Amino acid sequence: MVITLTSDIGQQDFLIGAVKGQLLSAEASLQVHDITHYLSSANFPQAAYICSSAFPFFPEGSLHILLINFFDNRNQRVLIAKHRGQYIACPDNGILTMITGIKPAEVVIVDSSHNCTLLGFTAKIAEAAGKISRGATINEIGTIANDIEEKFPLRPTIGNDWIEGQILFIDHFENVVINITREEFETHRQNRSFKIVIKRDEVIDHISDHYHSVQEGQMLAWFNSAGYLEIAVHKGNMAGLFGLQGYNEKMHQQKVAQHKWFYQTIRIFFE
Repeated sequence: MVITLTSDIGQQDFLIGAVKGQLLSAEASLQVHDITHYLSSANFPQAAYICSSAFPFFPEGSLHILLINFFDNRNQRVLIAKHRGQYIACPDNGILTMITGIKPAEVVIVDSSHNCTLLGFTAKIAEAAGKISRGATINEIGTIANDIEEKFPLRPTIGNDWIEGQILFIDHFENVVINITREEFETHRQNRSFKIVIKRDEVIDHISDHYHSVQEGQMLAWFNSAGYLEIAVHKGNMAGLFGLQGYNEKMHQQKVAQHKWFYQTIRIFFE
């Protein structure tokens, strides 16, 4: 059975190694793989984008363990859901529905009421992983979760002649991912010409196939392998050059009681 680990823990200390040890102690035949351990504990949209883009490439029956903002709630619970043939284990803090887009039909709570440390929680996940790998059904590893924390990412705003998306993710090269999928773009474009407005006098009016479709230093737009609109500068830093920012974590910390997300937006006009 394949297991993936994704977290906001980093890899400077022993914790990720300890979690892997727990998993292998529960079932030595498990194949454990890392996705990333450098998520932001506050940036759920980024985590959801990374996980929802990576998980479908793993074999059916894989278990994806996501450790993010684990102690956001005092009475933390561990959920395990079965969704599209795969399993997701995560805290009950809203990240599950942000990844799946819906509340999965099969969700259970793993009993961890007496294990209030991170490794206490992950020990229960490891135990459940071992049971699943040996053929247990999801209802045999926990109690049915009737009510869970549900959060959903913002969708693009749409008008007759425009669509406005939020900056979802800025990668290592400062390429900028917008929360507009190819399907949404083409549905609202209706074969019309378009202008992606970066700044008042900076626009992109063509969808490229890849980064090398334009000359070095030129802007481009394309749909990345996850199917989302991405804007970039060939061999340049799009976000830095144009002052683009995604989810504002500092503002989130100041306004957390209002339960709002803060993004910078990109608007596309259709003509």
